[in-house]
Amino acid sequence: MKVMVVGNGMVGQRFLEQLVSRMSGASPEVTVFCGEPRPAYDRVQLTSFFSGKSAADLSLVPAGFFEQHGIALRLGDKAVAIDRARKLVRSARGHELPYDKLVLATGSYPFVPSLPGAEWPDCFVYRAIEDLEAIRAAAGRARVGTVIGGGLLGLEAAKALHDLGLETHVVEFAPRLMAVQLDDSGGRLLRRKIEALGVSVHVSRQTKEIVSGTGCRHKLLFADGAVLETDITVFSAGIRPRDQLARAAGLSIGERGGIVVNDHCQTSDPDIYALGECALWNGRIYGLVAPGYQMAEVAARQVAGEEGAQFLGADMSTKLKLMGVDVASIGDAHSATPNALNYVFIDEAAGTYKKLVVSGDRRYLLGAILVGDAAEYGSLLQMALNPLPLPEHPEELILPAREGARKGIGVEMLLDSALVCSCNGVSKGKIIEAIGSGCASLGALKKETKAATSCGGCGPLAKQILDAELKKRGFEVKNHLCEHFNYSRQELFHLARIGNLRTFDAIVVKHGQGRGCDTCKPAVASILASCWNEMILKPKHAPLQDTNDHFLANLQKDGTYSIVPRVPGGEITPQKLIVLGEVAKKYGLYTKITGAQRIDLFGARVEQLPLVWKDLVDAGFESGHAYGKALRTVKSCVGSTWCRYGVQDSVAMAIDIENRYRGIRSPHKMKMGVSGCTRECAEAQAKDVGVIATEKGWNLYVCGNGGMKPRHADLLATDLDDRTLIKYIDRFLMFYIRTGDRLQRTSVWLENLEGGIDYVRKVVCEDSLGIGAELEADMQKLVDTYECEWKKAINDPEIMKRFRHFVNSDDPDKNVVFVTERGQIRPARPGERERELEPA
Repeated sequence: MKVMVVGNGMVGQRFLEQLVSRMSGASPEVTVFCGEPRPAYDRVQLTSFFSGKSAADLSLVPAGFFEQHGIALRLGDKAVAIDRARKLVRSARGHELPYDKLVLATGSYPFVPSLPGAEWPDCFVYRAIEDLEAIRAAAGRARVGTVIGGGLLGLEAAKALHDLGLETHVVEFAPRLMAVQLDDSGGRLLRRKIEALGVSVHVSRQTKEIVSGTGCRHKLLFADGAVLETDITVFSAGIRPRDQLARAAGLSIGERGGIVVNDHCQTSDPDIYALGECALWNGRIYGLVAPGYQMAEVAARQVAGEEGAQFLGADMSTKLKLMGVDVASIGDAHSATPNALNYVFIDEAAGTYKKLVVSGDRRYLLGAILVGDAAEYGSLLQMALNPLPLPEHPEELILPAREGARKGIGVEMLLDSALVCSCNGVSKGKIIEAIGSGCASLGALKKETKAATSCGGCGPLAKQILDAELKKRGFEVKNHLCEHFNYSRQELFHLARIGNLRTFDAIVVKHGQGRGCDTCKPAVASILASCWNEMILKPKHAPLQDTNDHFLANLQKDGTYSIVPRVPGGEITPQKLIVLGEVAKKYGLYTKITGAQRIDLFGARVEQLPLVWKDLVDAGFESGHAYGKALRTVKSCVGSTWCRYGVQDSVAMAIDIENRYRGIRSPHKMKMGVSGCTRECAEAQAKDVGVIATEKGWNLYVCGNGGMKPRHADLLATDLDDRTLIKYIDRFLMFYIRTGDRLQRTSVWLENLEGGIDYVRKVVCEDSLGIGAELEADMQKLVDTYECEWKKAINDPEIMKRFRHFVNSDDPDKNVVFVTERGQIRPARPGERERELEPA
């Protein structure tokens, strides 16, 4: 049998893999026409091309795949005609080859609006690696880039331009971003979070024409009369099915395009199949890869002679991280079902929006939207797909957890038929079968089943099923950091320390594999800082850091940064207060006294950061580490020095503690407090480390925190003298730093620690493990090697090079706009911002 495949994209490659795995006996003679110069690669991860991945890294074709299975791959040879009567396909190079079964996996092409100027140089689409290469080349001579289209691909393209160091704009015709997946509230929050990253968003804007610019190469003219100048324009305004080949061959085509297929993915010619974005099933074209993969399996089974395989539609739920923002949409997200009820939770301070759509009788979940925090995606998706019964109070599924509240579902409730990975059609039963065949890690499970290898959204649920099944079988469950390290954070900490490993490269060579990811790199950066206390912006460490650490400052919603000098114990001299006022006045910054007894200065552009800090360092200020996973502050009351109720000098103790532990990196941020009496004005019992004065000394509390899930701290020891107090804090902090998981607060660490506070008390106070002196010595090394990061940064010319907004220009970001309110600046709101930016 001769099988011809036209197209070797993601779906075409999946068809080939399914076909060769299902053919028994004589293998078919398979030929693949591919118009691109390279075989299938991962278009879902296309943006990672700008963060260091090569075309080879993105390849979906195992080494030797075509040779091993005798498949003839014709790269760069586009199929141009189908002769259905003679059952031949003719290519652009003049080859005519026969087929018994023909599979069309021609995909789609980017839609470019028919507007004047769209054909100008430096106007691009965002579809193939060649497009990205052209965009990258153009970015080297550009300052501003604009994406027309605010859907999924548009935001991916915007991230690419932003990563290239361009001032980035997104123009969307609809009144919100991701109009198909999100509602108005979700779209508004997503816009706010993306604008906070420095990307300007223009919604409800119709581009009418592109003309020559004055300050930039292009000028976009909008229907409402507004204009926007840009050097690069990228069109990402949707896709259209690539159906020309089928149309010319006389196959049935939908009214608005797309090759009509039945439930077996057959076209109007039963010997020709169509898959993926070129196929129209039941009047619908599916623009995600998961339905295409399902079609590929159905067609492969049909061609292989299996009966009963059908494509009956696909779930369009999706979970993505767009420019670092988690976004998920599940099922009926827009409440289209009659009598549907909505549950909505918005936390603007935390930047999260969550919405549940449930049936009128509140028994089943119909859909959901998650923006800013998509941790519940896996469990909510399963509840919508299967469907599983809702709890008595459905809102608990999205509200911040409280003690005793039910969150999500247990994997035991899932039926074996439950679809875990919709991208690759992997059910819970398939995962259990793979585990029974020997898969004992998430990496092995991915390789065997392909679960969590496409969008990755099902990864946490697949890991839960894996852990649950391994425990049933009596195996020890490993808490591996990520796929690049088969170790937990705790284990990796010890390996780095014992092996004297001081760089990420050294650790990954000796104990890992691959190049690392956004999970393990910051975790290893934290481990290295906790072990060796080297400057985090040294060239060998800088690429590992989280976003804020890159500039030693907290990024704010309008793309500016905050300045937070350390003020130990909240005690500050009049002269230093004057300096802060003078600096704020000099650079036009917003000032605020925080709830943690510090003065924050907001609104600094990235190129101003070193200038501001030069003035502050000269005046004796140090970095407050508001940007780092480190000690933030030690809050204090005035204590016995001034207060008539105080029994100990809480200010002096708070200053001593803050000066001792400043700059020490840990799994998560830490806050501390010292109260001079049990009236607790410093709120010490809501801190990671809390100290409360007694008439006999100090009571030490640990593992409390505020935030989304407040937790009262646990009493560790009572009536301690100064020396013992510091010794116990040393031991506690180093024990937490050694054993905590990545991004795990002390409160969560304690709740997950077997033995709880009693075990911590034995380790810290009774030295049950015999490591007390070692923990103290490790802490003392960190204390002795402390250096202010900003003081080092402003004296290092290489580090100073990173503090500019554009990689190819010293110009500031002209899109930062402030308005005056209550005598100070604040970021302009969208309407105010657009008025300020309009040309005079």
